[in-house]
Amino acid sequence: MYTNKPVYMTSFKSLIHKNILYILGAVVGAVGGFMYWKWIGCVSGTCKITSSPINSTLYFGLLGSLVFGLFKKEQ
Repeated sequence: MYTNKPVYMTSFKSLIHKNILYILGAVVGAVGGFMYWKWIGCVSGTCKITSSPINSTLYFGLLGSLVFGLFKKEQ
């Protein structure tokens, strides 16, 4: 009987574990970006980032990932 986990599951878990701060930052930033678009946003449509929910969510997700990545300790 085969009881070992597949190699790809082990590598996927280690990838998630190594980059948890980046992932968490992206999620927090994306939620914040969507909330910013929803409640503040750009009514006229001239703002490139905040006039669209997709642009705002992606941009703030990227920023959140970069900011949370600052707190990652070097090995």
